[in-house]
Parts: sequence; C-alpha cells; structure tokens
Amino acid sequence: MTDLNSIYKARREKIYDYLKEQNISAAVFEDSEDRRDVSIRYLTGHPSDAVLVLLADRRCILIPWDENLAAMKAHADKVIPYTEYGRSNIAAVKQTLSSFSGDSIPNVAISPLTPHALYEKYVTALHGWNVECKENSVHKKVEELRAIKDSYEIECTRKACSITDGMTEYIIKHLSDGSLKTESDVALYAEKELRASGCERTSFDTLAAGPKRSFAIHAFPGYTNGNWGTEGLSILDYGVCYEGYASDCTITIAKGKLSAQQEQLLDLVQKAADECIKLYTPEHCISEAVNKADDIFAEAGLSMPHGLGHGTGLEIHESPFVSKRTEKQIKFMPGNIITLEPGLYDAKLGGVRLENDVLITSQGNEVLTHSKIFRL
Repeated sequence: MTDLNSIYKARREKIYDYLKEQNISAAVFEDSEDRRDVSIRYLTGHPSDAVLVLLADRRCILIPWDENLAAMKAHADKVIPYTEYGRSNIAAVKQTLSSFSGDSIPNVAISPLTPHALYEKYVTALHGWNVECKENSVHKKVEELRAIKDSYEIECTRKACSITDGMTEYIIKHLSDGSLKTESDVALYAEKELRASGCERTSFDTLAAGPKRSFAIHAFPGYTNGNWGTEGLSILDYGVCYEGYASDCTITIAKGKLSAQQEQLLDLVQKAADECIKLYTPEHCISEAVNKADDIFAEAGLSMPHGLGHGTGLEIHESPFVSKRTEKQIKFMPGNIITLEPGLYDAKLGGVRLENDVLITSQGNEVLTHSKIFRL
C-alpha cells in the first residue's frame, strides 16, 4: 500500500531545506477560485481551496475551505478549518505566523502571482515580518521539483495513460462499426468512461474535430454534433486525470481516398514523431528535438504553429516546455513526463497531429501512451 504521508512529507522536506538555505522563515501558498495553485496538492494531497503555510521550523499548517475533504485527503502536521479565521486568508496567515519565533525580522514568501493590492494588505497585516513576493523564490522551487516526477507521480500517470489507451481502442473499434459517428459521440463517451474508470475528470476540455474543423490547432468549440472520423482528416485531442495526474494524447483519423497534399501532411507528422522520439533522452538538449521537427517540416516548405511538447502532471501544461522559448542548454531529465506532439494544419486540407506522453528515464525514454495515425 502506498504510504502517502511519507511521500508528501519527503516533498516538504526539500522545501524546508530550501527555506533554510534562502533564509526564509515561512512560505504561504494559496489556492482559490481566483488564484489556483496546485502546489498545495503537491505538498499535502489536498485537492483545492486552501491556504498552506510551511514554516522554517519544519511545520506544515493547512487551512482548508472544506474540512471534511481535508480529513479524507490532506496530509499535514496540523489542519485548521478556514472558518476559524472568518474566511480570511490574511487573518489565517497572520495567526499562523504568530506561532513562529526565532528571527528578529523574519521573512515570509508569498506567491509572485499575488495582486499588488493584496500584497499591500499582507504587508500591513503582517507587522514585524518582511513580506517577499519574488518570482525566483520558493514557489518557483516547487515548480522545479514538480518537473521531476517521483515514483508515485509516475505510477498515477501510468494509470491515466493506460485508461486513455483503453478508451482510444474502444473509440477506434466503434468508429469502424458505426457506433460512434459524431464529435459529440466521441467526447461524451470519454466523459462517461473516464469516471467509470476511477478518474476525476478530463485533463482539459476534449477537442474532437471532424474533417471540416480539424484545420484548427485547438478546435473551437471543442466539439459539436458534426461528423467525426468520416472522409478526410479528423483529430481527437483528449486526456484523463487520475489522482490529479494528467494524460494528454492526440490521434488523427485518416479515412478514405486522400489527396497527395493530405498524404504529405500525414507522412511529415509521422516522420517528425519517429525522429524526435530518439532525442527525448537525458543526453539531448530540448532544443535538439525542437530543431529536428522544424527541419523536417521546413524541408517541405511548411512550419508547425505550436511547440513540440510540454510537461504534464498536476497541471496539463507544466515545466519543462519543448519549444523555442526554452533555453538552448536545458536537457531532458530523468523523471520528466513530456508530450511529443508534432502537427500540421491547413484550412482546406484539414489537420494532422500525433501526440503521446513520454517518460524520460536514465536509459532513454518510455512512451506511456500509444496514440497513432489511424487509417480507415
């Protein structure tokens, strides 16, 4: 049985060490409707809507909005209901910090995403504390830790990917026999099946685009009652969320007699996927994979209008990002779970995208999903 308490405690220990190194006395994390932060779930297991205070004396105090949910999910040294502080984040933080002693002028780090007006309120309320609101501080450190998945995170992602693969098999089977005919058929099947499989939700809004809409990188709206998987090129971009961890894959359906230009799109995307997966290893810089895909498409006079991939985890898009914006010297790291998703799109021909989730290992990589370009 997985010892979740030990997992969350081990993650917090890394943050406590960081606080000591940086002379930070406390760190505040807030997750609410107006400012979501999955760091609280990463550090305690509590899903949403809470304030978390980590103190340099190695204490973890969670102030949840829903104390019943916290009793089921949270792993913290102390859990205090939000109602005890008049439903005020600032009051909760002020009272929690009052129990800390040790520094003449202690430092407290709050999220760099905190609006300035709220920052000023914290400064006023936390008299005697130096309130830090820095971009490169403890909140950034949590993001960096999340980029390297531990064994529990990998286990959860494997499960999400396995469920997604099973759903893809069902979709292809029942598309072929005529049971699934429309974008809505496919999207609503996914919604129903993921919950039957023990998942929390889709990783993001499902994108099911038939031949008339597959030209869009992200179809808008996500799906309609139009045909899907009929003559031409159709795209399905979807994923599930298992214990907070996301899968993200895209399949392309190529049906019937296609034009030479459509065949070229299919061949180029497949080639990019085949060549770039070889570079998803710790020996290679992320920029090498990006450049390889760009070169393959450029040789045909085409270009890809989006990044080659992104990390997944408690958020569907998280570090590292496989794009031109990533610094050239950054390498893939063991523990990264990253998508590989080359794609090409044309207003008349339609679109092609092939996306899989890839775990970077010390030996190379492991492809966790098994999406394909399906020819019917």
